[in-house]
Amino acid sequence: MARLPRLFLPGCAQHVIQRGNNREACFYTEADYKAYLSMLKDAALKYEVAIHAFVLMTNHVHLLMTPGDEQSISRMMQVQGRKYVQYFNFTHGRSGTLWEGRYKSTLVDADNYLLTVYRYIELNPVRASMVTHASEYPWSSYQGNALGKPIQLLTPHLLYRRLGKTAQERQMAYRALFRGRMPEQELAAIREASNKAWVLGDDRFRRQIEAKTGRRAVPAGRGGDRKSARYLESLNQ
Repeated sequence: MARLPRLFLPGCAQHVIQRGNNREACFYTEADYKAYLSMLKDAALKYEVAIHAFVLMTNHVHLLMTPGDEQSISRMMQVQGRKYVQYFNFTHGRSGTLWEGRYKSTLVDADNYLLTVYRYIELNPVRASMVTHASEYPWSSYQGNALGKPIQLLTPHLLYRRLGKTAQERQMAYRALFRGRMPEQELAAIREASNKAWVLGDDRFRRQIEAKTGRRAVPAGRGGDRKSARYLESLNQ
């Protein structure tokens, strides 16, 4: 089956996931995380990609970013991925592929989901039981967005800037978003859209994307199949 072209809308943020091949580790040491972030900063600057949130997990990466043009993210990810693989293989005496095929991406409806995706990304280490609070994990954007740590890689999204008039107000309001657990419905919606490369948004946003891109923004209905145990199980992956 031919691959569908990636969805793009000017000024629209995208949630990108890149996984290690066969779910194997992409980072072994602290130096690996630092090297990845340094290379990512350079590639984002070169290809005009604004990165709003990120987390580097042991075997995968989440990024929330807005591209400058239709090819910005694909070019950035291609260059970034190749440079990091070269570094990783040389450093750890290995060869061969590191990433699991193409990265996955989905357009994000800013008005309804953008800050939710910020939260989803930065809570990954908590859901994985690696830390008890997002602030304890060093390889995410939480310390920048919530605590004011200087992270040159980050570019605040307009909706983040609207959280307060000052940096302190914005950080306080952002921290408040992390009280309590994310509803399962939100987790399922983000996972389904991200894993299947569809649009994350309400019906109005989806219709807008379909009108501007000329392709479907969500899967065609499949009747009873959507109620099957297999489908329900996939939402929790």
